[in-house]
Amino acid sequence: MDVDIRRFEPGDRAAVVELWGRAELTRPWNDPELDINRKIAVDPEGFLVAELAGRVVGTVMAGYDGHRGWLNYLAVDPDTQGHGLGGRLVREAEHVLARRGCPKINLQIRTSNEAAVEFYRSIGYELDDVVSMGRRLVDDEQG
Repeated sequence: MDVDIRRFEPGDRAAVVELWGRAELTRPWNDPELDINRKIAVDPEGFLVAELAGRVVGTVMAGYDGHRGWLNYLAVDPDTQGHGLGGRLVREAEHVLARRGCPKINLQIRTSNEAAVEFYRSIGYELDDVVSMGRRLVDDEQG
C-alpha cells in the first residue's frame, strides 16, 4: 500500500471524524470535534493521519507530558485493515515521541476490545500492572 503518513491538516477534519465513526472509536462522552480542537491547540505535531489515494485511512494522536508518552485515536479504515498500516502509524508516533525524549509510551484500551489488545501485543506492547482511573472535567456528552 502506497500510504503517506503526515501531520493532520484542517481539511482532514470531516474525513477524520467519519473514519473514527467507521472504526467505532467515538463515544457520546468524547466529542470528536472537540478532541480534534484540543489536540491541535496544544500539540498539532503529534496528530498524524495516513492518506491513501487522497483519502484519510488512518489516524493516531501522540502526546508527551514530560514523563510518559500517550497514544490515542489509533484508527485504520476497516477496508484497509490487515496490511500493516496500524503498526506503521504506531511506529511513526513512537518516532515523534522519541524525538521529544519520551522514555515510555502508555495507552488505554477498553477492556472489551480484545482485538486491540492482541494488535498491540503483536507489535511489542505489554500489559502493565496498573489500574486506569479518570475523572471528567468537561462534559462533552452529545445528545
